Amino acid sequence: MSGEVQIYNTLSRQKEPFVPRREGEVSIYVCGVTPYDEAHLGHARPAIVFDVLRRFLRYLGYRVTLVQNFTDVDDKIIRRAEERNVDPLALSAHYSEAYLRSMDRLLVERADNYPKVSEHIADIIAMIQRLIDNGAAYASGGDVFFRVAAFADYGKLSRQKKEELIAGARIEPGAGKESPLDFALWKAAKEGEPAWESPWGPGRPGWHIECSAMSLKYLGSGFDIHGGGVDLVFPHHENEIAQSEASTGEPFVRYWMHNGLVNFGAEKMSKSLGNFVTVDNLLDKYDPGFLRYAVLQHHYRSPIDFSDEQMEGMKRGWERLNRAADEFGAFGPPVEPDEARRMGADERLLAAALEAEAKFRAAMSDDLNTPAALAAIFELIRDFRPVLAKGPSGKSAGEQVAAQAARGVLLRLAGEILAVLRVEPEKPGASGSARLVDGLIRILVELRDEARKARDFARADRIRDRMKELGVTLEDTPEGTRWQVHD
Repeated sequence: MSGEVQIYNTLSRQKEPFVPRREGEVSIYVCGVTPYDEAHLGHARPAIVFDVLRRFLRYLGYRVTLVQNFTDVDDKIIRRAEERNVDPLALSAHYSEAYLRSMDRLLVERADNYPKVSEHIADIIAMIQRLIDNGAAYASGGDVFFRVAAFADYGKLSRQKKEELIAGARIEPGAGKESPLDFALWKAAKEGEPAWESPWGPGRPGWHIECSAMSLKYLGSGFDIHGGGVDLVFPHHENEIAQSEASTGEPFVRYWMHNGLVNFGAEKMSKSLGNFVTVDNLLDKYDPGFLRYAVLQHHYRSPIDFSDEQMEGMKRGWERLNRAADEFGAFGPPVEPDEARRMGADERLLAAALEAEAKFRAAMSDDLNTPAALAAIFELIRDFRPVLAKGPSGKSAGEQVAAQAARGVLLRLAGEILAVLRVEPEKPGASGSARLVDGLIRILVELRDEARKARDFARADRIRDRMKELGVTLEDTPEGTRWQVHD
């Protein structure tokens, strides 16, 4: 399993075999949002990319831990809170929850942890103190700055030289610095801003220190993958490396993955520029499976130029994918390849299904090449087109079973890993609670089906019996498991 996946590492500027820190386990930290407004498509892209990465690594057999932060203490939040005359932390809490709800709608599985800056002040202060103690940071008038001169490898991620950076425009200003390159770890309190007590006086964390403190707390030194948008390479991720490695004396991250930006016209989509489309507005117009499909049609490292025209153009392919999924569904419940072979599946068609899954796996293992992975799915559909055209009534017994195996492959690849299939429309009058209950029942039914396939009948019976206690009865039919909820 180790080494099968190749990841483009921003640090080395080349693809590298993925070998995790611990055999069979993967640790991922993704830079999250600054919650002062609604989530837009630019926020959705990294969420989808790393959601798919996590799903694919699980498919390969890894246990994956994903951490994504909320920067809930920030200048932008403070300014927006002043404009609205509300508490900054209340504002960021509101938009943090709104972000999670939007990502839920987009079928993004929730991270294992969503640490917030405001809840990790003690960890941040402790890390800053370690940096001061080892000479990598210094206090100045209530502020604390990182001493870039103390870290010889500064610039190794962005491939920039210190002398070039000093002459550049992207240097954080501030009085009391020893060097223009030095950046704030702690900012002295200002009137009307959130502040916490510290050994250097009341204040709040700088931007970069939060991700170092929280990623190290939850994942430890040398964790596997750090993700985020390409716009974070410098200064944010460069500064993370410097302060983290200066603090621990150990390598910070094994692989750096950066997704391309979403552009609106010729500019990066951003809240500060006001040229963004919210995720919720898009989901009111498009199916969540289609939005994921539209994002995954582009390699994660490539930019996306958003336009309604481009979206409509991609919709035709997505509709073709879903029509095929419906046509496969008419052949009966999915079966695994080994079972299909025992049932007498057409060997040529079964081989086509297995080849499509192998091509999908190879594409995804090649630096998460989702466009090529989608192409493998469409190749599967093409190979089964003659069978789908006949329909269930015109097929042979071998074709029937092969189509059921192909359906299993399609649901696994397009449904479980990419999650690009159409989401069933909400029934009139259905509430969010009803949708949640329905989704949870489906998950339990799937877990029971997996237990039965593994011949773990005791676990399957326990799931059925516990569901019955909760008022849900199951009926196993040739077309699959049906359920009924009783009041």
